Amino acid sequence: MDKANGDDPYLWLEDISGEAALAWVAERNAETARDVAGDAGFDALKARLREVLDASDRIPYPVRRGAYLYNFWRDAEHVRGVWRRTTLERYQDDEPEWEVLLDVDALAAAEGEKWVWDGARVRRPDFERALVRLSRDGGDAVVVREFDLLTGEFIEDGFRLPEAKTRISWVDADTVLVGTELGPGSLTDSGYPRTVRRWRRGTPVEDAELVFEAERGDVAAWGYRDTTPGFEREFVGRSVDFFRSETHLLRPDGTRVRIDVPDDAVAYAHREHLIVTLKSAWLDRPTGSLLAFDLDGFLAGDRTHEVLFTPDARTALAGHTWTRNHLVLETMRDVSTHVEVLTPADGGGWTRDPLAGVPALSAVSVFGTDPDVSDEYFLDVSGFLQPSTLRFGRIGAGSEVIKRAPERFDTGGLAVEQHFATSRDGTRVPYFVIGPDRTATGPGPTLLYGYGGFEVSLTPFYGAVTGRAWLERGGTHVIANIRGGGEYGPDWHQAALRAERPRAFEDFAAVAEDLVARGITTPAMLGAKGGSNGGLLMGAMLTRHPELFGAIVAQVPLLDMTRFHKLLAGASWIAEYGDPDDEADRPHLHDLSPYHRLAADRAYPPVLLMTSTRDDRVHPGHARKTAARLRELGHPVLFHENTGGGHAGAGDNEQAAHNSALVHTYLWQRLARPAPGGVLAGEAEATAPEGVPAGEPAVAGPLTATPSAVPAAPSGSGS
Repeated sequence: MDKANGDDPYLWLEDISGEAALAWVAERNAETARDVAGDAGFDALKARLREVLDASDRIPYPVRRGAYLYNFWRDAEHVRGVWRRTTLERYQDDEPEWEVLLDVDALAAAEGEKWVWDGARVRRPDFERALVRLSRDGGDAVVVREFDLLTGEFIEDGFRLPEAKTRISWVDADTVLVGTELGPGSLTDSGYPRTVRRWRRGTPVEDAELVFEAERGDVAAWGYRDTTPGFEREFVGRSVDFFRSETHLLRPDGTRVRIDVPDDAVAYAHREHLIVTLKSAWLDRPTGSLLAFDLDGFLAGDRTHEVLFTPDARTALAGHTWTRNHLVLETMRDVSTHVEVLTPADGGGWTRDPLAGVPALSAVSVFGTDPDVSDEYFLDVSGFLQPSTLRFGRIGAGSEVIKRAPERFDTGGLAVEQHFATSRDGTRVPYFVIGPDRTATGPGPTLLYGYGGFEVSLTPFYGAVTGRAWLERGGTHVIANIRGGGEYGPDWHQAALRAERPRAFEDFAAVAEDLVARGITTPAMLGAKGGSNGGLLMGAMLTRHPELFGAIVAQVPLLDMTRFHKLLAGASWIAEYGDPDDEADRPHLHDLSPYHRLAADRAYPPVLLMTSTRDDRVHPGHARKTAARLRELGHPVLFHENTGGGHAGAGDNEQAAHNSALVHTYLWQRLARPAPGGVLAGEAEATAPEGVPAGEPAVAGPLTATPSAVPAAPSGSGS
């Protein structure tokens, strides 16, 4: 059977809401409910995880907008959540008084829709109106409604858009820049908006003035207005692919001036500066550098610049944030965060000073600044075994702790270590180990997590769910910082692009082998987990290195690498993986594709595949078809598909707790107390899907979707 050439008997499972496909999903869900959710400890674990997610003493992280701090909050009483705000003074109280702006539970009940909050664009500089984004059951597509922050009500005759992956931003009180679905030709092949239009209040969006148009083969078009006082201006651009783009300054007369930087660079204007992050060498500066130009001079052809950051073999740029007078620079050295404050000096140049209060092996985030107004900031510090501490400060005046999150799990006897494995080609691959001292206890159940794509870095974090579900029970948790990620900058990512993707797989396998060599675990007690692009990684472990693992969980996975570009937002990831329609790329994609590597004569560890019917980013057909193929070949597999939740897999805390309980119960069953051969009842019973002929033809062709803004990675999200 050559599935790469269209001979795929499970194409019918790509029909997301088809009757036969959903009947098959229901049967598989029932099996998983019986074998995993029916475990004696499942309900108690789920309740403990829900307790963590709903805890009222969590830190309510704010977004600063004008005089208020905004926060979106879910708990047991507010399942879908409330959007609320308070003042900075009140926020520092132990129990702040909040003004509720929008109760999503009440809205969902009134309208009979499973609304999921997806953020809001608040108008500057008056902060009186917002463009609220609501998703049906967690998908990437949203409806947009204008909201009055003074009255707390939606504006019936305001800016409104039906469900689409819309990008929209304020220009002034009566104008927005918008990209949305407007019929044939309005979307790119990736399903994202192809045009940017200037939409004026009281007019049909279809009649809005066309400002910019991308090519159909691009990923997306976008536009926004910089509202910085004294520097008001507009920018438009297009994402040529996931990593290449071009940006234009839009003149008041409608003409455009391209910001002439390399198309793989990330560039934006801040006040008088043009800030450029390099993804390849330019102007004799290495990949990963951060440069500052004078914007007016740059537009006039002057390439004089200041170097704000230069990477080395162990240090990469993690991010940066502006206050009114300073740039806060976050860097990683061997995945440990360091923070500096850079200040433009009178007469040229920049001074730099460290930001105090940043411990090693910690997750550090500077946020909540207002670059138009002040040098105040929030600093969140946490670690694998250290709950978050939130500090509030002003650059030059220090900071103070204003909130502490309580411990959510017992850390007694646990420690954090960082090790390095050696990959097949000699590359040193860092990884974190969180758990008990295995030199004293001997090998034990271990869960290895990885992602390895889209320049996403895995940094230390306090995982209360993992702590309760895994560490408290005596398990070890491991985070692998493999190539494809951003832990060592763009070069670390680019080393595993396209045909080089196996380097990420080899790195992950090297970590698994190193864990065994160190006596931390054994192959029978080692599990692996990953989602989205990390689900592709899990598929690779299943089919390339099955002997290294006792069980695998792949969540919302990407598994059919010959058809991903035809399913939902998949075309936007061609720059990461390659183009299945390109003869030069097709061979390596077929080789990468876990769905196509499955064979009857290989022994695979048990696998749990999880997805969502409402995932409109990574098509649920990836997981469905792979589960069906594994069943046909007689291999141990369970499958769970949540009917809502989108790419996150869960639209509320109840769903999130259930999914997490499924994952950790499944793994604990197989790694801590495995049945003979590692297979539990029901996993390998059937060899073909019941009720539907194996060769039934496809009932759905390529699907399209649209973005919320700049294209999102399979794992990425959010506003």
